[in-house]
Amino acid sequence: MFSTLLSLITAAAAANAACTPPTGGGTAAGAVKCPIVFDGRVGADTQLTDFDSYDTSLFNAEYVKGQNLKWSEIIQFPEADLAHFDNSTHKPFEVTISDDSIFQTQKGFRRAGLQFQGDTNNGSPGSTGVKTIHFSVKLDPQRALNLSHEYLLVWREAADYSSNQFNFEAGAILGQGSLPENTYKVLDRKNKQIWSTPILEDSWQNFAVTLDHDKKYLKSVTEPVSNDNSGEGQFQIGMLKKPTGTDDVVNSGYQESGIDEGLIYGSLFVEDSAGGCVSV
Repeated sequence: MFSTLLSLITAAAAANAACTPPTGGGTAAGAVKCPIVFDGRVGADTQLTDFDSYDTSLFNAEYVKGQNLKWSEIIQFPEADLAHFDNSTHKPFEVTISDDSIFQTQKGFRRAGLQFQGDTNNGSPGSTGVKTIHFSVKLDPQRALNLSHEYLLVWREAADYSSNQFNFEAGAILGQGSLPENTYKVLDRKNKQIWSTPILEDSWQNFAVTLDHDKKYLKSVTEPVSNDNSGEGQFQIGMLKKPTGTDDVVNSGYQESGIDEGLIYGSLFVEDSAGGCVSV
Protein backbone atom coordinates (compact mmCIF):
# COMPACT_ATOMS: atom_id res chain seq x y z
CA MET A 1 0.00 0.00 0.00
CA PHE A 2 1.23 3.48 -0.85
CA SER A 3 1.58 6.02 1.93
CA THR A 4 0.01 9.14 0.46
CA LEU A 5 -1.39 12.51 1.42
CA LEU A 6 -4.94 13.67 0.77
CA SER A 7 -6.19 17.24 0.91
CA LEU A 8 -8.62 19.67 -0.68
CA ILE A 9 -8.41 23.13 -2.18
CA THR A 10 -11.27 25.59 -2.39
CA ALA A 11 -11.22 27.06 -5.87
CA ALA A 12 -11.03 30.85 -6.03
CA ALA A 13 -9.62 31.16 -2.53
CA ALA A 14 -6.59 33.03 -3.81
CA ALA A 15 -6.67 35.76 -1.20
CA ASN A 16 -7.25 33.69 1.91
CA ALA A 17 -6.97 30.23 3.35
CA ALA A 18 -10.52 29.91 4.62
CA CYS A 19 -12.04 26.44 4.26
CA THR A 20 -15.48 27.74 3.32
CA PRO A 21 -15.79 27.88 -0.49
CA PRO A 22 -16.47 31.28 -2.03
CA THR A 23 -20.04 31.98 -3.01
CA GLY A 24 -21.60 33.43 -6.09
CA GLY A 25 -21.33 32.85 -9.79
CA GLY A 26 -22.58 35.25 -12.43
CA THR A 27 -19.92 35.91 -15.02
CA ALA A 28 -16.79 33.81 -14.92
CA ALA A 29 -14.23 35.07 -12.43
CA GLY A 30 -11.49 32.50 -12.81
CA ALA A 31 -9.03 31.85 -15.61
CA VAL A 32 -7.63 28.38 -16.23
CA LYS A 33 -3.84 28.75 -16.16
CA CYS A 34 -2.70 25.11 -16.38
CA PRO A 35 -2.90 22.59 -19.25
CA ILE A 36 -6.29 20.86 -19.31
CA VAL A 37 -6.21 17.07 -19.33
CA PHE A 38 -9.98 16.42 -19.34
CA ASP A 39 -12.47 19.20 -20.02
CA GLY A 40 -15.98 18.61 -18.69
CA ARG A 41 -17.24 22.17 -19.23
CA VAL A 42 -20.31 21.78 -21.39
CA GLY A 43 -20.58 24.02 -24.44
CA ALA A 44 -23.34 26.63 -24.54
CA ASP A 45 -24.76 25.11 -27.73
CA THR A 46 -24.73 21.53 -26.45
CA GLN A 47 -27.99 19.59 -26.83
CA LEU A 48 -29.10 16.90 -24.39
CA THR A 49 -28.88 14.26 -27.11
CA ASP A 50 -25.19 15.09 -27.54
CA PHE A 51 -24.55 13.18 -24.30
CA ASP A 52 -25.78 9.97 -25.96
CA SER A 53 -22.98 9.68 -28.55
CA TYR A 54 -19.22 9.38 -28.24
CA ASP A 55 -18.98 11.64 -31.28
CA THR A 56 -20.61 14.58 -29.50
CA SER A 57 -20.16 14.00 -25.77
CA LEU A 58 -17.29 14.99 -23.50
CA PHE A 59 -18.10 11.92 -21.43
CA ASN A 60 -18.53 8.18 -21.66
CA ALA A 61 -21.80 7.75 -23.54
CA GLU A 62 -22.63 4.34 -22.03
CA TYR A 63 -21.67 4.46 -18.34
CA VAL A 64 -22.43 4.75 -15.43
CA LYS A 65 -26.24 4.87 -15.40
CA GLY A 66 -29.49 2.97 -15.33
CA GLN A 67 -29.44 0.33 -18.02
CA ASN A 68 -32.65 1.50 -19.68
CA LEU A 69 -31.87 5.21 -19.55
CA LYS A 70 -30.08 7.48 -21.99
CA TRP A 71 -27.92 10.33 -20.74
CA SER A 72 -30.30 12.70 -22.52
CA GLU A 73 -32.95 11.49 -20.05
CA ILE A 74 -30.65 12.00 -17.06
CA ILE A 75 -28.92 15.32 -17.79
CA GLN A 76 -30.83 18.60 -17.54
CA PHE A 77 -29.86 22.16 -18.43
CA PRO A 78 -31.09 24.23 -15.47
CA GLU A 79 -31.61 27.96 -15.21
CA ALA A 80 -28.45 28.91 -13.32
CA ASP A 81 -25.73 31.53 -13.44
CA LEU A 82 -22.23 30.65 -14.59
CA ALA A 83 -19.83 28.86 -12.28
CA HIS A 84 -16.35 30.09 -11.39
CA PHE A 85 -14.33 28.83 -14.40
CA ASP A 86 -17.17 28.97 -16.93
CA ASN A 87 -17.70 31.73 -19.48
CA SER A 88 -20.20 32.58 -22.20
CA THR A 89 -19.12 29.55 -24.23
CA HIS A 90 -20.22 27.20 -21.42
CA LYS A 91 -23.38 26.39 -19.49
CA PRO A 92 -24.15 24.50 -16.28
CA PHE A 93 -25.63 21.02 -16.39
CA GLU A 94 -27.52 18.92 -13.87
CA VAL A 95 -27.17 15.22 -13.13
CA THR A 96 -30.42 13.65 -11.93
CA ILE A 97 -31.46 10.32 -10.45
CA SER A 98 -34.82 8.55 -10.39
CA ASP A 99 -36.28 5.18 -9.45
CA ASP A 100 -34.81 3.85 -12.71
CA SER A 101 -31.23 4.85 -11.84
CA ILE A 102 -30.11 1.28 -11.17
CA PHE A 103 -26.76 0.34 -12.72
CA GLN A 104 -26.45 -3.33 -13.68
CA THR A 105 -27.56 -5.38 -10.64
CA GLN A 106 -26.76 -2.74 -8.01
CA LYS A 107 -30.31 -2.53 -6.65
CA GLY A 108 -29.24 -0.78 -3.46
CA PHE A 109 -27.86 2.30 -5.22
CA ARG A 110 -29.49 4.97 -7.30
CA ARG A 111 -26.67 6.30 -9.43
CA ALA A 112 -25.64 8.30 -12.47
CA GLY A 113 -21.93 8.98 -12.77
CA LEU A 114 -20.28 10.75 -15.71
CA GLN A 115 -16.79 9.66 -16.76
CA PHE A 116 -14.52 11.83 -18.91
CA GLN A 117 -13.83 10.48 -22.40
CA GLY A 118 -10.22 9.27 -22.37
CA ASP A 119 -10.15 8.63 -18.62
CA THR A 120 -9.61 4.92 -19.06
CA ASN A 121 -9.65 2.48 -16.17
CA ASN A 122 -5.97 1.65 -16.74
CA GLY A 123 -3.36 3.85 -18.37
CA SER A 124 -5.34 7.06 -18.01
CA PRO A 125 -3.46 10.38 -18.13
CA GLY A 126 -5.44 11.16 -14.98
CA SER A 127 -3.46 8.49 -13.14
CA THR A 128 0.03 9.93 -13.66
CA GLY A 129 1.93 12.96 -12.45
CA VAL A 130 0.10 15.70 -10.55
CA LYS A 131 -3.52 16.32 -11.51
CA THR A 132 -6.20 18.64 -10.11
CA ILE A 133 -9.92 18.09 -10.61
CA HIS A 134 -12.01 21.26 -10.39
CA PHE A 135 -15.77 21.29 -9.95
CA SER A 136 -18.51 23.64 -8.80
CA VAL A 137 -21.83 22.43 -7.39
CA LYS A 138 -25.17 24.09 -6.72
CA LEU A 139 -28.43 22.80 -5.27
CA ASP A 140 -31.60 22.57 -7.35
CA PRO A 141 -34.55 23.42 -5.05
CA GLN A 142 -36.87 21.62 -7.49
CA ARG A 143 -34.89 18.37 -7.12
CA ALA A 144 -33.84 18.43 -3.49
CA LEU A 145 -31.52 15.81 -2.05
CA ASN A 146 -32.75 13.67 0.84
CA LEU A 147 -29.82 14.25 3.17
CA SER A 148 -30.85 11.39 5.45
CA HIS A 149 -29.07 9.32 2.78
CA GLU A 150 -25.38 9.31 1.85
CA TYR A 151 -24.50 10.78 -1.55
CA LEU A 152 -21.26 10.45 -3.50
CA LEU A 153 -21.01 13.48 -5.81
CA VAL A 154 -17.41 13.42 -7.14
CA TRP A 155 -15.10 10.48 -6.61
CA ARG A 156 -12.24 8.48 -8.08
CA GLU A 157 -12.85 4.74 -8.26
CA ALA A 158 -9.87 2.39 -8.37
CA ALA A 159 -9.44 0.25 -11.47
CA ASP A 160 -10.41 -2.96 -9.66
CA TYR A 161 -13.63 -1.32 -8.35
CA SER A 162 -12.76 -2.36 -4.79
CA SER A 163 -12.58 1.15 -3.32
CA ASN A 164 -12.47 4.86 -4.04
CA GLN A 165 -9.30 6.87 -3.55
CA PHE A 166 -11.37 9.84 -2.36
CA ASN A 167 -15.03 10.80 -2.17
CA PHE A 168 -16.68 14.22 -2.21
CA GLU A 169 -19.99 13.60 -0.46
CA ALA A 170 -23.10 15.04 1.15
CA GLY A 171 -25.73 13.74 3.55
CA ALA A 172 -25.64 11.21 6.37
CA ILE A 173 -22.54 9.03 6.14
CA LEU A 174 -23.41 5.42 6.93
CA GLY A 175 -21.93 4.31 10.24
CA GLN A 176 -20.77 7.83 11.10
CA GLY A 177 -23.81 9.36 12.78
CA SER A 178 -21.76 12.09 14.47
CA LEU A 179 -21.15 13.81 11.13
CA PRO A 180 -23.79 16.41 10.20
CA GLU A 181 -25.97 15.73 7.19
CA ASN A 182 -25.99 19.25 5.75
CA THR A 183 -22.31 19.50 4.84
CA TYR A 184 -20.15 18.69 1.86
CA LYS A 185 -17.39 16.34 2.97
CA VAL A 186 -14.15 14.93 1.62
CA LEU A 187 -13.48 11.35 2.72
CA ASP A 188 -10.25 9.44 2.25
CA ARG A 189 -9.85 5.89 1.01
CA LYS A 190 -10.66 4.53 4.47
CA ASN A 191 -13.90 6.54 4.50
CA LYS A 192 -12.58 8.95 7.11
CA GLN A 193 -13.71 12.57 6.85
CA ILE A 194 -10.79 14.95 6.41
CA TRP A 195 -12.66 18.16 5.57
CA SER A 196 -16.17 19.58 5.45
CA THR A 197 -18.08 22.80 4.81
CA PRO A 198 -21.76 23.75 5.20
CA ILE A 199 -23.99 23.28 2.17
CA LEU A 200 -25.31 26.63 0.93
CA GLU A 201 -28.88 26.79 -0.33
CA ASP A 202 -28.64 29.13 -3.32
CA SER A 203 -24.98 29.66 -4.26
CA TRP A 204 -22.30 27.94 -6.26
CA GLN A 205 -19.64 26.29 -4.12
CA ASN A 206 -16.28 25.73 -5.80
CA PHE A 207 -13.80 22.96 -5.07
CA ALA A 208 -10.61 21.36 -6.34
CA VAL A 209 -8.70 18.24 -5.32
CA THR A 210 -5.06 17.76 -6.33
CA LEU A 211 -3.64 14.23 -6.64
CA ASP A 212 0.11 13.74 -6.84
CA HIS A 213 0.74 10.29 -8.31
CA ASP A 214 4.51 10.74 -8.12
CA LYS A 215 4.80 11.70 -4.47
CA LYS A 216 1.52 9.96 -3.66
CA TYR A 217 -0.44 12.77 -2.09
CA LEU A 218 -3.32 15.18 -2.57
CA LYS A 219 -2.92 18.85 -1.65
CA SER A 220 -5.43 21.11 0.06
CA VAL A 221 -6.41 23.76 2.56
CA THR A 222 -6.25 21.00 5.14
CA GLU A 223 -2.98 19.76 6.51
CA PRO A 224 -1.87 16.85 4.31
CA VAL A 225 -3.12 13.52 5.64
CA SER A 226 -2.20 9.94 4.85
CA ASN A 227 -4.14 8.33 2.00
CA ASP A 228 -3.74 5.53 -0.55
CA ASN A 229 -4.01 6.79 -4.15
CA SER A 230 -2.84 3.55 -5.77
CA GLY A 231 -4.73 1.41 -8.24
CA GLU A 232 -5.31 3.87 -11.11
CA GLY A 233 -9.02 4.12 -11.99
CA GLN A 234 -11.45 6.80 -13.16
CA PHE A 235 -13.11 9.97 -11.94
CA GLN A 236 -16.89 9.96 -11.66
CA ILE A 237 -19.05 13.06 -11.44
CA GLY A 238 -22.71 12.81 -10.61
CA MET A 239 -24.76 11.10 -7.95
CA LEU A 240 -24.52 7.79 -6.16
CA LYS A 241 -27.23 7.64 -3.50
CA LYS A 242 -26.77 4.89 -0.94
CA PRO A 243 -29.71 3.14 0.70
CA THR A 244 -30.47 3.03 4.40
CA GLY A 245 -31.32 0.09 6.66
CA THR A 246 -28.85 -2.46 5.32
CA ASP A 247 -25.29 -3.72 5.65
CA ASP A 248 -25.25 -4.61 1.94
CA VAL A 249 -25.57 -1.15 0.41
CA VAL A 250 -24.84 -2.31 -3.14
CA ASN A 251 -27.60 -4.87 -3.40
CA SER A 252 -30.34 -4.07 -0.87
CA GLY A 253 -31.74 -1.50 1.54
CA TYR A 254 -34.36 1.22 1.53
CA GLN A 255 -34.81 3.78 -1.22
CA GLU A 256 -38.05 5.77 -1.23
CA SER A 257 -40.15 5.65 -4.40
CA GLY A 258 -40.75 8.62 -6.65
CA ILE A 259 -37.13 9.83 -6.56
CA ASP A 260 -36.55 13.01 -8.56
CA GLU A 261 -33.28 14.48 -7.33
CA GLY A 262 -30.42 16.35 -8.91
CA LEU A 263 -27.31 18.44 -8.44
CA ILE A 264 -26.07 21.21 -10.73
CA TYR A 265 -22.44 21.15 -11.90
CA GLY A 266 -20.15 23.65 -13.58
CA SER A 267 -16.45 24.51 -14.00
CA LEU A 268 -15.65 20.82 -14.39
CA PHE A 269 -12.18 19.91 -15.65
CA VAL A 270 -8.96 18.14 -14.75
CA GLU A 271 -5.71 20.06 -15.20
CA ASP A 272 -2.03 19.16 -15.12
CA SER A 273 -0.60 20.56 -11.90
CA ALA A 274 3.06 19.74 -12.55
CA GLY A 275 5.31 22.27 -10.87
CA GLY A 276 2.56 23.30 -8.47
CA CYS A 277 0.30 24.82 -11.12
CA VAL A 278 -3.29 25.12 -9.85
CA SER A 279 -5.89 27.46 -11.33
CA VAL A 280 -7.70 29.67 -8.82
